[in-house]
Order: sequence, then C-alpha cells, then structure tokens
Amino acid sequence: MEESYILDQTFENIDFTKQHLEKGEYENCTFRNCNFEYQDLSGFNFNDCEFVGCNLSMVKLIGTAFRDVNFKECKMFGLQFNDCNEFGLSFRFDGCSLNNSVFYQTSIKKSLFKNSKLIEVDFTECDLSGAVFSHCDFSGAVFDNANLEKTDFRTSVNYLIDPSQNRLKKAKFSLSEIHGLLYKLNIEIDKNS
Repeated sequence: MEESYILDQTFENIDFTKQHLEKGEYENCTFRNCNFEYQDLSGFNFNDCEFVGCNLSMVKLIGTAFRDVNFKECKMFGLQFNDCNEFGLSFRFDGCSLNNSVFYQTSIKKSLFKNSKLIEVDFTECDLSGAVFSHCDFSGAVFDNANLEKTDFRTSVNYLIDPSQNRLKKAKFSLSEIHGLLYKLNIEIDKNS
C-alpha cells in the first residue's frame, strides 16, 4: 500500500480523534489548532512542518520522523521522543508544554526550546550540545549522563544538574540559578547576597 505525499497544505481546527489523519509524508504543511490527543502517528514523516496551538499529548511516535519541525504553543504531555526516527531529527519549541515527555538517548543538538514548560522531562543520556533553552521551566526534569556542552540555560529556571554526571564544558548558566548546579553539595547559598 502506497503512502500519501502531502505538500503545502494547511489543516485547521480539525479534531483528529474523530477524523483520522492519513498516514504518509507531510512536507511544508501547517497544522493549526488541531487535536491529536492519544493518536498514533507512528511511521508518519513531517518535513518542514509547523504545529501551532495543537494538542499532541500522549501521541504515539514510533518511527515518526520530525525534520525541521516547529511547534508553537502546543500541549505535548507525555511524548516519547526517544521512539522517533532519529535520522535528521530536528525541531524547535516555542511556548509549548512538554511535561512528562521523554528524550532518552536522543541526539537533538542545537535545538531551540523557547518559553516552554519542561516539567519532569527526561533528558537522560541525551545529546543537547549547543541547544538553547530560552525562558524554560525545568522543575523536576532529569539530566543524567547528558551532553550539555555549549548549551545555553542562562534565562531558564528550576533545573537541577549534577556536574559530575553530565558533560557541561562551555555551557552557559545565570548566577541567579547557580544553586541548580550546586544542590548535590548540600551547601547553603544566600540568594540575597
């Protein structure tokens, strides 16, 4: 069975829990205010696509390809990005909620995460070298054996990163959040001085 190739289309205000998205390759397409919650997007290919104001929570992503995909103001709870097709995996997030998502062992160098909530996200063994986290909230996020070299955390908050368990060479942090690097030492830091 031949898969569809869909080019330059806009999908707006569609509830894909009631009407299924045709499996195939989507290039330069825009999905605006669509609901994909709990849908199976396994094996789909998205190239140069944009998702705006969509609900992608709990979507299945086994073998899904995201190449140069923008997510803007999307709800994306509980996604297993580690199940995606890793070839060419690249995306940007702006104003998204990625709570409880998993990036375990993914290589997403130079990714941009902007104004996003990354609550309890798992970045274990992830290659985030050169990534930029601009104004992100990392409450409860896990960084274990991750490559964070040249990663920019300067405007982000609530991260707890153990320097002995992660690669941090040339990573950037703000002085106001430095306690997120020193928490393991069990020392007191006066935030008012």
